[in-house]
Amino acid sequence: MKTRSVILLLSAILLIIDPASGKNKYSPANATAKEIIEKIIKNTGAANIPNTVDVIKEGDPETVVTGIVTTMFATMDVLKKAVAKNCNLIIVHEPLYYNHTDATAQFENDPVFLEKRDFIRKNKLVIWRFHDYIHRMKPDGIEAGMMSKLGWKDFAVKGTTNKFIMPETDLKVLLKNLKLVFPKNAFYVVGNPDLKFTHVALAAGAPGSQSQIRLLESDETEVVLAGESPQWETYEYMRDAVSQGRKKAIVFLGHISSEEAGMDYCADWLKGFVKDVPVSFVESGAAYWSY
Repeated sequence: MKTRSVILLLSAILLIIDPASGKNKYSPANATAKEIIEKIIKNTGAANIPNTVDVIKEGDPETVVTGIVTTMFATMDVLKKAVAKNCNLIIVHEPLYYNHTDATAQFENDPVFLEKRDFIRKNKLVIWRFHDYIHRMKPDGIEAGMMSKLGWKDFAVKGTTNKFIMPETDLKVLLKNLKLVFPKNAFYVVGNPDLKFTHVALAAGAPGSQSQIRLLESDETEVVLAGESPQWETYEYMRDAVSQGRKKAIVFLGHISSEEAGMDYCADWLKGFVKDVPVSFVESGAAYWSY
């Protein structure tokens, strides 16, 4: 009996040891950040994206992952919460260091940057950006999360996650409902509060004023639910449109509010194929408060 137990134990060990190198093969319990990231990208089903920003921003790719946190921004508060959870792989949707490509040359003597970088390195964290690939998922992972948070799944135009047809309502009612979904938010609105509409488009994040205006130009769009835009671009276009009596409106939620639910969705999606490693969503929340 003892001999049989020893044989079974040796067999189990051989299954996870690479005979050629003597190193452990991939298994969920000892997966590295690099292995998990490769698995995530594969599961998006997206084609390879050249020059993507979806790369490790800080940390050693060979770090064995103890837990995963998904979030919009790896703020200092989020990083501290991740450490408290014993999670060392932080998956962010947006930049770590204050610009799209995380260029840091201008921050080399900046105390805010240095403290953040030192905290990450001291705690041996790995920060990976998941931006381009999550938007290439079918459905778009960020939009799918937002649709769920808004409760608009039944209104979605078939085959889309950013176009909706709902029972006729007016802009005032929409804003009251949005306030229930985003109670901490203040919204910037351009449009007649009594405007009645049925067709809404979601323009999450910061797709640019050209993209937002293109949606507003369409006869199929009456209201755009947007993330952010420079106030001298889409805002002014909409102000003229309203002055001309056009049946249009735009509501700016703010960049984070318009996408953050997508990273909550991401955590649930990851749990479907990343096993034996705890995964949780940590809210980064709005960057500012309104007075």
